[in-house]
Amino acid sequence: MTYDEIFGRLSLDALPFTAFIKDPSVNEGVANAAASLVVIGAAAVLFLLTKYRLWGPLWRDWLTSTDHKKIGIMYIVFALVMLTRGVIEGVVMRTQQAFGLDGGFLQPDHFAQLFSTHGTIMIFFVAVPFVTGFINFIMPLQIGARDVAFPVMNQISLGLTVASGMMLMVSLVVGEFSTGGWTAYPPYTGAAFNPGVGPDYWIWAIVVSGLATTLSGINFATTIYKMRAPGMTFMKLPLFTWTVICSSLLMVFALPPLSIAALLLALDRYLDFHFFTNDLGGNMMNYANLFWLFGHPEVYLLVLPAYGIFSEVFATFSAKRLYGYMSLVIATMSIAVLSFTVWLHHFFTMGQSALINAVFGIATMLIAIPTGVKVYDWMATLYRGRIRFSVPMIYGIGFLVLFVIGGLSGVQLANPTIDFQVHNTLFLVAHFHNVLIPGVLFGLLAGYSYWFPKAFGFRLNERLGRRAAFLWIGGFSLTFFPLYFVGLMGMPRRSFSYTDPSFVPYM
Repeated sequence: MTYDEIFGRLSLDALPFTAFIKDPSVNEGVANAAASLVVIGAAAVLFLLTKYRLWGPLWRDWLTSTDHKKIGIMYIVFALVMLTRGVIEGVVMRTQQAFGLDGGFLQPDHFAQLFSTHGTIMIFFVAVPFVTGFINFIMPLQIGARDVAFPVMNQISLGLTVASGMMLMVSLVVGEFSTGGWTAYPPYTGAAFNPGVGPDYWIWAIVVSGLATTLSGINFATTIYKMRAPGMTFMKLPLFTWTVICSSLLMVFALPPLSIAALLLALDRYLDFHFFTNDLGGNMMNYANLFWLFGHPEVYLLVLPAYGIFSEVFATFSAKRLYGYMSLVIATMSIAVLSFTVWLHHFFTMGQSALINAVFGIATMLIAIPTGVKVYDWMATLYRGRIRFSVPMIYGIGFLVLFVIGGLSGVQLANPTIDFQVHNTLFLVAHFHNVLIPGVLFGLLAGYSYWFPKAFGFRLNERLGRRAAFLWIGGFSLTFFPLYFVGLMGMPRRSFSYTDPSFVPYM
């Protein structure tokens, strides 16, 4: 067999060190450092496991376990590892933009890779496994089930998720990642414009992780429908479990459009199909519709379980029963249904008629109503309660303030006339970070602190937890609030530097 038959396009040129060896003037120090850290980190883990003879216990007690609690913990550990990478990438991008006046320290192509992998990791490999980990650990305990309905399938879902995340880690060392953004819009990610391996990493990571999430949704929904303790009717379920029901249905129905879009993109790249190019009748808007038919329900797939966590936290640390249980249930179900009716607001500017834009704009504004109901119910729960400002409650208060600001900016963007003005600016970046970080990440961090003693039998350090919570809240505010104002001045997204010549302020 020839080398090409065995390795295909894989060669020494796929290693990030090769470009520097060929031309030392190439400024790829960050890429080489990142690749080195991945290799050194992997080697260190293998060394420690071997030195302390942990391979047996790791395989026997964890990797082959079907215990829902252990699988939940492994999901969360994986999410925290990927969160470290995602946050570092965000810091590197912002630093490059801040010091880009003299060219900065990144190549433009490397910046585009960071932009793409940061979004991909934070959505698919931080938020999704973090949420799935909590559902795995908490939901069966809340409904009195011994385990999830399909324990082995649960283990398979974890394995597929970790394998897809490892593809992204490998992309730092072998080849490169896509430069097409976390949405991977064609035709830029097609073979004609991007023949490298980057889009291939994205496609298969998304397809594999999408399959894992779909299987998890089936598992969780079946568990709640079929394995509740005797006498536990739906109207007696904890709010977190109610949010899991709706999130599971979103996993089942929202992930297939993404998997189909990614596989069709693979056919375009590998077999010269033309689903998403103008050649032979293709249309890129088909991809946009399929992607966002997944993309917006995905937001609520993530945020609904976080709502459930906040419901538990607010009731516990205000020493009151949760106010408005029935209205919270109805609001949760309404959000899950409406989430499938708003996807087109992600491309208001792409050529639809004014009528279609108006319909989807109204639908987008409507979804703010059940969300507002939840906020008022949570505030009513806090009212005259014996509030303890523990770590989870600090995250909860920060969430209430910041999430409402993010939601209000979302209502503004639901107006197509406003969206036309700020489309593709940092105002949009500020909005979705203002929703996802306080709405999802703060909820998950609150849940992490809240249920940690249940998992490990001891409490985390309260003083360090408070400091971390205030740093998250303050750091988030300092990072993303200025983007609203810069975005209103017209600063475009994906800018390699804040001195981008394409930036002409409106004011």
